[in-house]
Amino acid sequence: MFVFVRAITYATLFIGLVLVYAPARFLSWSGLVRPVAIEVRQVVGMIVGAAGLAVALWCVFTFASVEKGTPAPFDPPRRLVIQGPYRFVRNPMYIGAGIALAGAALFYESLPLLGYTGFFFLAAHLFVVGYEERALRRTFGQEYETYCDRIGRWWPCL
Repeated sequence: MFVFVRAITYATLFIGLVLVYAPARFLSWSGLVRPVAIEVRQVVGMIVGAAGLAVALWCVFTFASVEKGTPAPFDPPRRLVIQGPYRFVRNPMYIGAGIALAGAALFYESLPLLGYTGFFFLAAHLFVVGYEERALRRTFGQEYETYCDRIGRWWPCL
């Protein structure tokens, strides 16, 4: 049970900072406000955003339920996570978060928020390549190498 509490706490902080607080600042700086009417673009944005959030939450619950850990780099699981959405792509948490951001950009029809989404993906890529993959190689060795050979970093290998 404590693992779920930790995972939910970290996910809430990540989602709150990266998917709510920072985008709200971009919207505030750009002068955009919530659309007066909900039109097709807003509905599509809500659907895209909800899909991204669902992927990110699926990742959190996979870490907590299957591997008894969290997706936070400072509180990782003890075994390599290759279940749930990690069967399809190596970094579904970042993909889900980015899709949620793209949905918000569509909802608000905001180019600055779309730019933030691009920055998020770039930062995630640099973090994954510069730190995360190296740490996983050191921790899990050949098991991680085999996983990398089978599963794509950003694009699903079906």
